Amino acid sequence: MPARDRLFAMSTAYITFETGMGLTHRNVAGIVFQPLNTADFNSIVKDTDDLLRSAAKDTGTSVDSSDDKYGYHWIILKDSEFEDLVVSLNVVSGNLEGGGYGDRLLCAVFAFEDNGKPVYFIYNFKRGTYYPFVPTGGNTQDVEHALRLKAQIGAELPIEQELDRWFPLWEIPL
Repeated sequence: MPARDRLFAMSTAYITFETGMGLTHRNVAGIVFQPLNTADFNSIVKDTDDLLRSAAKDTGTSVDSSDDKYGYHWIILKDSEFEDLVVSLNVVSGNLEGGGYGDRLLCAVFAFEDNGKPVYFIYNFKRGTYYPFVPTGGNTQDVEHALRLKAQIGAELPIEQELDRWFPLWEIPL
C-alpha cells in the first residue's frame, strides 16, 4: 500500500498551484470508491459520513454524496479552507482502509481552475500518485495542458510517471 502521507502532499502543493502557477482552488474536493453491499461496509460508510458531518459543524465543511452512472460512490466536500478538505478526505480513506476496504478506493479529486477552465488533480490510491486532468468538454481532454502542469509542479507532488495510468474521469461531480 502506498504511503498514506502522500495524500497530504497536496496541502503544500496547492500553495504552489495558486501562487506560482495561477491555478485557483474551487473550494471543493471529492473522494470516490466502489461501494460494496454488505452490512459491514455500509456501516463504515455511514459512520464515516456521520463523523464528517459532525466535524463539519466545527470546520464549516459541507458534505454531500452521490452515485455516478458507473456505479461508484462520491463523497463531495466543500470548504474554503483547503487543509480541511485534505484532512476530511484522509478521514474517509483511513476509515475504509482501517475497515479492510482500502481496495475499494478509486481516487481523491481536487478541483482547480486555470483562467476559468476546470483543472483536476487526481490522487490514485492504488498507486499513491497524482496526475493532472484537464477536461475540455464531452469526453475530450487537453493532454498538452496536463503535461505542462506536470512539468510545472515538479517535485511538489508524487506525480504518476506512466502516462497511460492518467485515467480520465468524465463527469466529475465537483
